[in-house]
Amino acid sequence: MGAPSPDQDIAAIRRNYQRASLRSVDLEADPVEQFRRWLQQAIAADLQESTAMVLSTFDGKRPSSRTVLLKAFDKRGFVFFTNYGSRKAEDISAHPNVSLLFPWYDLERQVAIMGPAERISRAESQAYFSSRPFGSRLGVWVSQQSQVISSRQILEMKWQEMNRRFANGEVPLPEFWGGFRVAPTEFEFWQGRENRLNDRFRYRPQQDSNHAQTWRIERLAP
Repeated sequence: MGAPSPDQDIAAIRRNYQRASLRSVDLEADPVEQFRRWLQQAIAADLQESTAMVLSTFDGKRPSSRTVLLKAFDKRGFVFFTNYGSRKAEDISAHPNVSLLFPWYDLERQVAIMGPAERISRAESQAYFSSRPFGSRLGVWVSQQSQVISSRQILEMKWQEMNRRFANGEVPLPEFWGGFRVAPTEFEFWQGRENRLNDRFRYRPQQDSNHAQTWRIERLAP
């Protein structure tokens, strides 16, 4: 299939989703387990960056989005790592409610997760930081994320400096870097269907008769 011509009508580009369906009887009662099942399927399908998620934050005036990588999840929430001086971290500090979106295009599905984000413990950040390759640990020290720099040469010079500084291979966790955990308050599972009659299911927390938290599942119109 050739490259599109410069004057191609992009409104005419479309795909009819027919890979799968999603029924209420197919869903796990716990949305974290439903997410786990879909993530395992995305990994098994060998999707590129199956753990990539779009993180959207708000600074009080406008939203912003970027792709980050999921590094851990359980019933407490979904964890990613960043520089605590970055734009996303500053947004979260002022307005902790965020959204995550997992866009698994090749499977014609996506998962959206909403909830507040908060910093994880330094011990948790240290455990993950220690597992990173040497170059990735150095990179944390090199980049003042989201700050304006005059050229790439600044990064290259800083890289050489950090390489000399930590030549013994022992790179400490900096105070300005660590993880955030997004504690989910709402999930939406979306499966593309033919003629855009997509399957959408939303999970929201509720209390049962014993005042224990469960999840209410609702089908949404596409």
